[in-house]
Amino acid sequence: MTGQHNDQDRAQGQVQTQESTLAPVADEGAELSPLHHVESIPEAGKDGDVFFARTKSFTRRQRAIPQNLERTMEKHADSYVVPVRRSVGWTTVAADFRIDPVELFGREAPLTIEIGPGTGEQVVAAAKRWPERDFLAFEVYQPGIAKLVSRAVAEGVTNVRVVEADAQQALPIVLPDACVDEVWTFFPDPWRKARHRKRRLVSEDFALEVSRLLVDGGVWRVATDWDDYAWQMRDVIEACPLLENPHEGERPDPNDPEGERGGFAPRFEGRIVTHFETRGHDAGRVAHDVVGVRLPRGEAQPSDVSE
Repeated sequence: MTGQHNDQDRAQGQVQTQESTLAPVADEGAELSPLHHVESIPEAGKDGDVFFARTKSFTRRQRAIPQNLERTMEKHADSYVVPVRRSVGWTTVAADFRIDPVELFGREAPLTIEIGPGTGEQVVAAAKRWPERDFLAFEVYQPGIAKLVSRAVAEGVTNVRVVEADAQQALPIVLPDACVDEVWTFFPDPWRKARHRKRRLVSEDFALEVSRLLVDGGVWRVATDWDDYAWQMRDVIEACPLLENPHEGERPDPNDPEGERGGFAPRFEGRIVTHFETRGHDAGRVAHDVVGVRLPRGEAQPSDVSE
């Protein structure tokens, strides 16, 4: 973080003890996550058990937060950051923690989830463009969360919330079936080394979880500027028995090992050009979009798929 001493003690004092209005009381020893940054420390439970994060990509990443963002968080975090109940691990949620989107936003509205919003460029722009929709982001990078909140305040949007948690661990717990209209996974960590590709978020198992969350006809939008990840995203969506690729066979890429197979969507007109994408473009990388549409529930599905 900043090299300051006693950060761990300070973090302990920042832990919220009040009851969450969004979840029942968790097991004894569970805590609410602090809303501000703390030093990254071994994530131990009350009995000394240690939580090992799924990957280093999804442990709490620390950098000093500038004082202006600290002030913004102190003033506005309660309006944008969802207090999360945890048993062990700062990037996990307790097994009994739930989010009711209607209660969270105070209204019934179409819900979009963005996984890994970074500094919030995309989700805040979307929230401003579509004030009739609600947006829930999952992020583990605290400076990014602070910048997201700062953007939301500056743009005057009130229809965005952020959860500090690893989405892959949290989503199966916190949200009910068929409650989300769209899921966005834009430019997830590509895990470039071949031995690390098993850590990629877009996978067969995660496709089933996204399918569980989506309403019938709901849309999973994914994008990457790493070619081999684009082929994998296309393959995952087309292999999922609960999703349909409406652009199957379209826009073949000459770099694709499968030649004319295609399966790529036109650029989603709601996906802005972020600073992150610009850096990839400057490095010579081309973004690919892939779309999966949730098939109607009740249609015949393979026997090994449970809904």
